[in-house]
Amino acid sequence: MIGYVKGIVTHIFKGSCFVDVHGVGYRIYIPALTADKLVTGREITLFTYMNVREDAILLYGFATQDEYDVFMLLIGVNGVGPKVALGILSAANPDGFRLAVHQKDIKVLTRMPGIGKKTAERILLELHDKIGPVAGGEAAAVGTSDASLQGIAAEAVAALTSLGYSQQEVLPAVEARAGRCQTVEELLKEVLRALGSGR
Repeated sequence: MIGYVKGIVTHIFKGSCFVDVHGVGYRIYIPALTADKLVTGREITLFTYMNVREDAILLYGFATQDEYDVFMLLIGVNGVGPKVALGILSAANPDGFRLAVHQKDIKVLTRMPGIGKKTAERILLELHDKIGPVAGGEAAAVGTSDASLQGIAAEAVAALTSLGYSQQEVLPAVEARAGRCQTVEELLKEVLRALGSGR
């Protein structure tokens, strides 16, 4: 098992990156929050999970131990593989996901990529007592304080809530994408796609 990879980021793709470790380039599959922290040409340390299959050996990497820990919990749920777990962590930050589990909010979970009602119910059943506390309490996670949101992220949340979404539903997806979007329109487009909405 490879516990972590430390090296220079040489390429960043959608959903993955190349990290050069002493002349060997590793392709590492990453969630959106980790991708936001990568800069080509700079050194990075990624906590990794190695998935060994009959036809491939795949590395999944995370910029924080927290993301890694949630990923490991997710892949322990029946029916949730590494690809689906990575999609969940691209749609929500760890605390946003924890909050949805603590509140048993199936509606939020089923808006995440690859999660149907049955899988959401399994996640709630299997992880409710394992997921751990939400950092800073539930109020911090849902961003009830206006100070927790700035710029285009705050505008996007306001626009989405005016469409009928709750702040709890949209905040994780907004936070996961705000760093790589330049305009409110671009951010809204990405978040609505993540929420599985055609609006």
